[in-house]
Amino acid sequence: MNPHIFIGNPSQAFSRSNRHTANDQSYILDEEVEFPDGKLITSRTDLNGIITHANEAFVTMSAWSREELIGQPHSILRHPDMPKAAFADLWHTVSKGEKWHGYVKNLRKDGRYYWVYATVIPNIRNGKIEGYTSVRRRASAAMVAEISDYYQQLCAQERD
Repeated sequence: MNPHIFIGNPSQAFSRSNRHTANDQSYILDEEVEFPDGKLITSRTDLNGIITHANEAFVTMSAWSREELIGQPHSILRHPDMPKAAFADLWHTVSKGEKWHGYVKNLRKDGRYYWVYATVIPNIRNGKIEGYTSVRRRASAAMVAEISDYYQQLCAQERD
């Protein structure tokens, strides 16, 4: 699998009363939020993908407050346009202690979206994975255009 094609963030299926479910797409807006130049989004999670740290850029881009993010699964950002195979590849890679890279379409609290190029690194202490750190930066518009078509194909296959 090409690590620059598959995209995702540590995630698990998740539903909250104050967030619509992935099956309810009525709240999703087809409006992209531009990732600001020179900014990096960083977050840390535990072994299950539960957010334990969110930097200010993450809070701003996600439109969630830090208090809303901390303690929630990273899948709070999962956009339904992201293929499940991307997340399976991510978990398979990082659970082996390896670094994962990919393009991710994230869903904001307000229903808008933003693309990132993500790097997820296992946090290893004394030879044991204790959690994960994700660093996200602005995604190339050319790669997003290429990836979007590919992801649509994967999502269609997953629905069949």
